[in-house]
Amino acid sequence: MEKTPSIFGGACIIAGVCVGAGMLGLPTSGAGAWTWVSLAAIILTMVIMTISGLMLLETFKHYDIHASFDTVTNDLLGKKLNMINDISVYFVGGILLYAYITTSGGILQQLTQINNKVMSIIFVLIFAAVVWHSTRLVDRISTILIIFMGLSFIFSISGMAANIKLDILFDSHNADGAYLPYFFGMLPVALVSFGYHHSVASMRIYYGDEHKAQKAIIGGTSIALGFYIIWLVSIFGNLPRAEFAPVIEKSGEIEALLAALGNAIESKTVAQTIHAFSIAAILSSFIGVGLGLFDFLADFFHRSDDKKGRFITCLFTFVPPLILSLLFPFGFVIAIGYAGAAATIWACIIPALLVSKVRKRHPNAGGFKTVGGSGMVIAVIIYGVAVMIFHFMNMLELLPAFKG
Repeated sequence: MEKTPSIFGGACIIAGVCVGAGMLGLPTSGAGAWTWVSLAAIILTMVIMTISGLMLLETFKHYDIHASFDTVTNDLLGKKLNMINDISVYFVGGILLYAYITTSGGILQQLTQINNKVMSIIFVLIFAAVVWHSTRLVDRISTILIIFMGLSFIFSISGMAANIKLDILFDSHNADGAYLPYFFGMLPVALVSFGYHHSVASMRIYYGDEHKAQKAIIGGTSIALGFYIIWLVSIFGNLPRAEFAPVIEKSGEIEALLAALGNAIESKTVAQTIHAFSIAAILSSFIGVGLGLFDFLADFFHRSDDKKGRFITCLFTFVPPLILSLLFPFGFVIAIGYAGAAATIWACIIPALLVSKVRKRHPNAGGFKTVGGSGMVIAVIIYGVAVMIFHFMNMLELLPAFKG
C-alpha cells in the first residue's frame, strides 16, 4: 500500500514556492515602508492570499481530480476570461522561473567561477528533471531544502539577531517618519510573495482530499509568513534604511543585497550562511513554481502523465524562461513586481469569481468550504484590483519611490 503523503511535505512545497520570491524581494521593496508598515503589508497579504487559494480549492472540488485552472475557468467563466487567466498564469509562472534562473546563474557563477549562462543551463536541467520525475520527488527535495533553509536561517538569524540595533530597526534617525506612502508600492511584491495558487491543483492531486490540501496550504503560508517576519526584522535591524540605496540602484539584484548585508555584518561566517540560505530559497521556489506551472500546462495541453508526456510538458515549462534569462537578464525585484501585477488576476480576482459562480451552480453542496461568504469574495476582488492599480501607478511614477 502506498504511503499517504504527509501534510508537512505539502506545506513545505507551498512554503518553498512562496519563500524564494519573498525572502529576496521583500527587504528591498519594503525599505521605504520599513519595519512596522512592511509587517502590516505582508500580514494583510498573507490572510487575503490564503483565503483566495482556499476559494480555488473549494471550486476545484466539483471537478475531476486532475482538473486545473484551464478546465475550471473555461467551464465557469467562459473562453474569454479563461484566455486572460491562462495568459496571466503562464506569465507569472514563467517570469518567476525566469527571475530564479537569472539570479541562480549569477550566484552560482560566484561560487564556481563558471560562466553564469552555463550555470543557468545546468541549474535548469537538474531541477527540471526533478519536476519531470514526480510530485513526490519534489515533496522530498522541498522538505530537504526547507529543513536546510531552516537550519541556515536559524544560524544566520541568530548572528544577525545578536546585533540588532533598535535605533536602526525603528529608524530612529528619520525625523519625518514617512513610511506609509511606500506601503502601496510594496504590495505587488508582497502579493507574489504568497503566490502559490498555481500549486493548489497540485496539492489536490497530491492528496486526493480537499481538507488535507487545506491544511497543507494554511501550513505553507504560515511557515512563509514566519520566515518573512523574522527575516525582515533581522535585516532591518542590521542594515540602515539609507544603505539600501546601492541595492535599489541595481534594481534589487540579489548579489547587491547580499553584498550590502555582508558589509553590515561583521561575521564572515554569518554572511556566508545568509548566502547559502538565499541559494536554498531560490532552489525551493524554483522547483515549487515549476511544479505548479507544469501541472497547469499538462491540463492546458491535455498531455498524458507518462514519461513522454511529462517530458514535452517540461519543455514548455522550462525552456522559454531559460531562453529569456539567457537573452534578457534584468533586476529581480522588477521581475517580481511585474509578476505581482499579473498575479492579481489569477490569485485574487479569478478565484473569487470562480467560487462565487460555483456556489450559485451548487447552492447545497457539502464538503469543503472557504470561510467568509460573499463579503470575503468582494474583499478579495477589491484587494486584487487595488494591487494591480498600485503597480501601474508605480510604473508611471505616481507613487512615492524610496531611493535610499
